[in-house]
Amino acid sequence: MTAARTATEGLNSEIAVSLETTSGRVFVKGRPVGRSATTQRREAAINPYVRHLAPRLLWQARTGSWDLLGFEHAPGSHADYAPGSRHLGVVVDVLRQLGTTQCPEQPEVRNAEQRWSEHLDDPGTAELFAGETLLHTDFNPLNLLIHGDTTRIVDWAWPTRGAAFIDPACWIVRLIAAGHSARSADAWARQCPEYAAAPSHATALFALATCRMWNEIAQHEPAPWKRHMAIAASRWLAYTGTTVDVGPRD
Repeated sequence: MTAARTATEGLNSEIAVSLETTSGRVFVKGRPVGRSATTQRREAAINPYVRHLAPRLLWQARTGSWDLLGFEHAPGSHADYAPGSRHLGVVVDVLRQLGTTQCPEQPEVRNAEQRWSEHLDDPGTAELFAGETLLHTDFNPLNLLIHGDTTRIVDWAWPTRGAAFIDPACWIVRLIAAGHSARSADAWARQCPEYAAAPSHATALFALATCRMWNEIAQHEPAPWKRHMAIAASRWLAYTGTTVDVGPRD
């Protein structure tokens, strides 16, 4: 190793550093061994299936109490979701690619109907979220690196099998949080064929589950950015015309 630079942005890894080595640049992320390393295991397991969209995993190692993943370095700037950003069309393009990516048979991947059923009055209705598409589900702008004509999606901590409309739906909340109206955010998501073709009752139900999820997250740990996401999710839910209690589930 000849140099190291710690990443100053990001939320999910205790270690996030770019290393300059004699064989090239490597990005290393690490978490303590144990329950918190579950996301590391998921990301390592799904990487072979998303190399057309994500940096390639070079190695995985455990040293002392740390679980480490080493990825090829992906240059670029984080996505800008603000209204009028030139990145918005680029994100639509990568969402369209992701929407046609078949989910592999991989035990580390959860099903969408399981992930979101706990936020619904009738868990059985979560079957509307079922599908065979590989979903990323965390469209934080920090998770997209844009470099010229290339866009890479990073941080595959929550790979999920489900309906193809879900990733564009997750993006809607991020767009509202970045300053879009709910109508504008919905219009951008509708440029993804899978979202545009989804039944309105399915997207409205997902908006409800998402709103309840973010409200519960913000109540459990009321960091300002989490409260901001809960407000954005509430605005999307209101736009769908759904009027039900969004409080925590019993």
